[in-house]
Amino acid sequence: MNLFNKNELLLNKYNILRDIKKGSVFIYPTDTIYGIGCNAKLDDAVDKIRQLKKRPKQPFSIIAPSREWIVKNCETNLRAKKWINKLPGAYTLILKLKEDSSVSKLVNPGINTVGVRIPDHWFTHVVKEAKTPIITTSVNRHGENYMTELDDLDKDFKNNVDYIFFDGTIKGTPSTIVDLTKEKIEVKKRK
Repeated sequence: MNLFNKNELLLNKYNILRDIKKGSVFIYPTDTIYGIGCNAKLDDAVDKIRQLKKRPKQPFSIIAPSREWIVKNCETNLRAKKWINKLPGAYTLILKLKEDSSVSKLVNPGINTVGVRIPDHWFTHVVKEAKTPIITTSVNRHGENYMTELDDLDKDFKNNVDYIFFDGTIKGTPSTIVDLTKEKIEVKKRK
């Protein structure tokens, strides 16, 4: 496990981006809470996160590298595009994936929708440069408290990730979910 702050990440960016594309699992900051992620196109990496979180079936969300990526890979209409234009921000937009999307089927087993984010945080630029969607889910086992600082990090997570990108204490709340797959938009704040 390698621990990097923002400046250290930027100094090692090319190696880190290469490792992310190849399937590294990592913990990273967002505008809401810390997330655990990997290249959302790679089955093995997504499965590793599922094993760590003990979450075999529930869908994961992704950080998209850009708004354009969302439009290219998800079904959108005028209503969805209005929400997409609000990104970056503390929203997770639930959209239907297009048939030809490159997202691993393990991201959302058995369903054709995906939660998509673009956090309002400097780490989003790393995702943009990687040009690949990244899993975004809280750093905790299902039902347990999520990580807000390094002292909160469960040793199983710490021992099974390749990188931790640390940005101090983050005591936000998870993003607001906006379900755009239904006739009436559903907005749900999480605690």
